[in-house]
Amino acid sequence: MKIVIYAVLLAIAVITSYVISMPQMVVLSIVMLVAGFYMLIKGADYFVEGSCSLADKLKIPSLIVGLTIVAMGTSAPELAVSISASVSGSNSLAISNVIGSNIFNLLVVLGVCSAIKPIVTNDSVAKRDFPISICAMVLFAVFIIDGQMSRLEAAILLILLIAYIIMSIKLAGKSEETEEKKAEFSAPKCALGILGGVAGIVLGGNLVVEHAQAIAISAGMSETLCGLTICAMGTSLPELVTSITAAKKGQNDMAVGNVVGSNIFNVLGILGVSGVISPMTSESSALIDSIILVVLSLIAYIWYLTGKKMSRAEGVTLVVFYAAYMAYIIIRNYM
Repeated sequence: MKIVIYAVLLAIAVITSYVISMPQMVVLSIVMLVAGFYMLIKGADYFVEGSCSLADKLKIPSLIVGLTIVAMGTSAPELAVSISASVSGSNSLAISNVIGSNIFNLLVVLGVCSAIKPIVTNDSVAKRDFPISICAMVLFAVFIIDGQMSRLEAAILLILLIAYIIMSIKLAGKSEETEEKKAEFSAPKCALGILGGVAGIVLGGNLVVEHAQAIAISAGMSETLCGLTICAMGTSLPELVTSITAAKKGQNDMAVGNVVGSNIFNVLGILGVSGVISPMTSESSALIDSIILVVLSLIAYIWYLTGKKMSRAEGVTLVVFYAAYMAYIIIRNYM
């Protein structure tokens, strides 16, 4: 899996280098961007390991771990990038990073996992979590129809996230799942992993925002395109690695739970926190991308329901959709 991470990071650097003329400062920005992504990924990895070990000790069911703890941990890079962007006044980057990450999760992560092994429909995800993720996206699209999201609207998103977490915990308490789990870390190591992970996430997030903006300016990219591509793909690597690993081990509940839970947390948590810190204004393209995200989510949801599974062919089709979307936003930026 580490090879996959490094390969994607290298691909991002190579593509960026090809687009621009490679002046010295841009080369430095690319190196620092890759370093920032590495810190984000390793920080998220330590955070997830420490959190999951703690969850094992508390005997929390694997589906709930995927929907909450792992989802929040793997969404931490998006949180760090979006908060840093919001604080610096780059609202377009904060919003596009979340939208781009959700589209990447939905089309690439879920698509690749389905292509590896068809994902069998889980009743709780189908009846509760997937619809909640779609409703969250629709609500966000409604909030930015006027081109901005107020602190009150952002607070509403946060309140909904808290309600979702409470509901998930209560349902976990009623679960009859009895699978045995082994805690990998002692309590002190769990705490060290969580704290060290957070530190890496914060530092990496600052590096990514600063140098992604520099690269975007040099390449003639808008902040929106930068967020939808470079930042979204880089910060979504933890979701990709976590879900693919789960799919290979046959833990489809964990894989789909991670994707759906991350998308819920991205919209309600990340945009909620960013919007509370600073009221957000959005470009007109953000509404278009939000609508595209909702439509793609509905398509994926229908495929997830039909036949009681998401087939390999459907998974491959989702990846093709992503390639088409990438072509569309790149053309849109340079037209």
